[in-house]
Amino acid sequence: MQVRRQLLRPAVRMRRSRGIATGAPERLWLFDLDNTLHDTSHAIFSKIDHGMTMAVAEALNVDVDAANLVRKQYWKRYGATMIGMVRHHGVDAHEFLHRSHDFDVAPLMRSEKALAYKLRRLPGRKVLLTNAPLHYARSVLSHLGILRQFDSLWAIEHMRLHGEFRPKPSAALLRYVLAREGVPAHRAVLVEDTLANLRGARLAGLKTVHVYHPGTPFGRGRSHRPAYVDLRVNCVSDLLLRRRPLRG
Repeated sequence: MQVRRQLLRPAVRMRRSRGIATGAPERLWLFDLDNTLHDTSHAIFSKIDHGMTMAVAEALNVDVDAANLVRKQYWKRYGATMIGMVRHHGVDAHEFLHRSHDFDVAPLMRSEKALAYKLRRLPGRKVLLTNAPLHYARSVLSHLGILRQFDSLWAIEHMRLHGEFRPKPSAALLRYVLAREGVPAHRAVLVEDTLANLRGARLAGLKTVHVYHPGTPFGRGRSHRPAYVDLRVNCVSDLLLRRRPLRG
């Protein structure tokens, strides 16, 4: 256990897992947050985009155009702008995450109705797995009324392996999360809007669900379902009705 704590910070545990307590793991649903459980394209994404740019500009003392370029380069290279800022500029990760997500989510939220009820109807345990910061994830889940539906919360602060941040799509991260949650890969499903993260999940042996939003900028250019995606849905309601391909 001592070695594990050095490798990766523990997630925020919301309740004791029945799978760990009984030795009989249930289905484990790993849910992404943004554009999976709620619609960031509606209003929140632009806030995050602006917050990230301003956080980079302030940290590096550069103008907005230069900050935008740096932000996009690090996001493409590392999967999270914060990682590049920490690795190359010695920025404090927690300060950067708070600065880049420093806004009220309440007036910006949009999601499907009765989401808590639908998550309760989905058999198995639910865990949040997001590359977003913890304070933001908690706020979004609270305003959606679904915080209590999750056994644990894994945010980017918890995704540190061997001294380096390793967020999704890292297969090593996913394997470690499953070990901590006490569930074998074949009993776990990643529900996610980002194809690269689903590809990483398949490499780790998980089943995969692509939350597809064809009418948003995030859904453009995704006309076919890749082989590493077991199921494509538009919302949690679809997942309830069409989860047959995930059995096994």
